[in-house]
This record gives sequence, structure tokens and C-alpha cells, in this order.
Amino acid sequence: MEGPKPSRSEDYSHIVSFLNEQLRPDQEWSIANEYPTAITPHNHLNMHIVKDEQKIVSHALARDLIIKSPMSLFKVATIGSVVTDSKYRNQGLSKKTILNCLEAGAERGCDFALLWTDLHDFYSKMGFQLAGSEISYNLDRPVRQSGEPLNYIEGNRVSAQAIAQLYNKHTVVSLRNASDIQKYLSIPAMRVYTAWDASNRLRAYAVEGKGIDLHGYIHEWGGDLPDLFSLISFMQKKNNMSYTFIAPLHSQNLHRQLQGLGFKSNHGYLGMFKILNARSLFLKITNYARSVGLVDFVLEAHEGDQFVIGRKGKTYQTDSLQEITSLIFGPSTPNQLKDFDPETRQIIEKILPLPMWVWGWDSV
Repeated sequence: MEGPKPSRSEDYSHIVSFLNEQLRPDQEWSIANEYPTAITPHNHLNMHIVKDEQKIVSHALARDLIIKSPMSLFKVATIGSVVTDSKYRNQGLSKKTILNCLEAGAERGCDFALLWTDLHDFYSKMGFQLAGSEISYNLDRPVRQSGEPLNYIEGNRVSAQAIAQLYNKHTVVSLRNASDIQKYLSIPAMRVYTAWDASNRLRAYAVEGKGIDLHGYIHEWGGDLPDLFSLISFMQKKNNMSYTFIAPLHSQNLHRQLQGLGFKSNHGYLGMFKILNARSLFLKITNYARSVGLVDFVLEAHEGDQFVIGRKGKTYQTDSLQEITSLIFGPSTPNQLKDFDPETRQIIEKILPLPMWVWGWDSV
């Protein structure tokens, strides 16, 4: 058995064949078409494999995202396409391959890793923690119409640059260029809807579905809320269906408006997180706290895997990085760690949880 180790360029076509056989046996498209910025020859060094002689038997990949938030830029290793051939399971190969991905991600300077899975127990044994927040709504009736007449179009033949301009108005985004968006627009089994004004300016967009995943979910969207809501109402009427709309916790105006219209919110986790470079991540958070005048805020990683949080003179120490992860990304609160005094709790809550989000096109 050889590996796990990063693949070579000549392994790429064999990896795609292996993933199609294992994960997409009944689909007419290749899995590479679903993940055009992750399963690509340019990312082969982040595609980790185990071989038995020349046969690929286990695989996991990482795709690095640079996520821009009001606090800082964060480098994130998103992990996906984890699979082991059925004949080689129960040998720990998937675990070894994932750990290889994580070690490489730490060496690349990634602040943390993030993945999406239902196998919570399996990944928690590797230090992952369910964390972050995803707010969803069942839009089972029309939202409302914009006061301005708009032209609605279904189809992926839309300007990637126009979508990029609306996308970049979000407060938390992964850095994309128009070329990335153009690749995303070619993903199979995906519906793209856009709303245009009389001057042929893109006013809103919404994306539903992504390959075999996210059917019925609006996972990418942008535009002013009246225009976006009007576009969703068009989608509902055209397709005679309801949609699950997913949004980050920090989109407070959106939540107020949807809840004001009588839609109930459902709170879920963003994914499973594992901090890879605690000192780098903590420094970014602390620097932001200093920049907004919270000079007493403390978040430190000490020798011996000890982590400290609080304010000067009022700190809490733990050896559980998973505990700290849930506080940094949510949904844990300071009082779930310790009975902090009111001033310390208020300082922590002004900084944490981080506004963090990964849009549907970027999931792997």
C-alpha cells in the first residue's frame, strides 16, 4: 500500500474515474463538473490518495478558500470527496488520508479546516467540531413583489462579472474572480435565476441545486432584498414549488424581514470545523479587537495545548480546542464555558462568534 500522499499530475484522470465510480456511478456527468474549482488538474497537490500497487483505493481533497470578513482575511481548507473503495474499508485509510490533508493544510498556513458531513462521530475523533450557524427558511408561499418592474430570466447564460458585482456586496465572501463564477455557472443540475431592470442591469440572482446536492435549496443569492424577494416569488410561481432558503447568521436585515413576513427560521450548523493554526487565527481575532478599542480582550494559545480566553485579569483556561472552536464560530456562548462576570462576557460577545460563511458554490 502506498500513501496517503499528494497526487501527481499524471494521477488526475485516474482520480476522477475513481471518484465517478465511487460517488457518481449513476450520473451522466463527471463529478469534476460539479466541483470545477476543486477537482481540477491545478489542484492535484491537494488531492491526497492511497494506492494499492497502481490502483487508487482512497481519496480526500482540500480546496483552499480565502474568506474575507469584516474582521480579517482567513485562509480555510475545505475538505471533500472523501471516499475509500469498499474492498479496502475498515483499515483506517480515510482517516489517514484526511489527516494527511489537514497536515498539509496547516503547512500551507490555513487557519482552519471545514467540511460538510453527516458522520459527526467519525470526524469528531479527528478533532472536528460542529460549529458555525446556518439559518434556513421554508419559503412555501410568495415572499413579496418589488415595487419596480423587473425582467426575470432562468438560465446560466448570464454575465459572470455582473454576478460578481452583486456577490461582492456581501459582508462575508470567499475571494472569487469572474473566471471562477463562469466555471460555477456550468455546474450540472443547477438552476440560475436573475432579475434585470429596464436599463439591463442585474438587480438580483438566486441559484438552486448543485449536481446531486442542494435540490430545492437556494444556496447562492445576491441583490437588494426587495429585488431578491421578487425574484424568489417568480421562481415559486414559475415552478409551483417551495424553496429552502439558507443564509448566514449575520444577515440580520434579511432575517428581520423574513421573520416579519411570518416565515419561521430554523437554526443549524454551518459545518464541522477544526482549527489548524490557533496562534494565527487568534492573532487575527485579537488584532481586530484592538482595532475596535477592546484592548483588554484576550485569546491566546499557550504551550501544552492550553487555550485562554477572556479579558485581562478575568480569563478562562481550557485544554479543549473543540470547546474554543464552538465559541469562536458559534453557537456556544461565553457562559456555556464559564460563569464570566458581565463585563467579560460583554467583551467576548462583541467579538465572537466570528461572522463566517461559505456560499453553496464553494462547498466541496
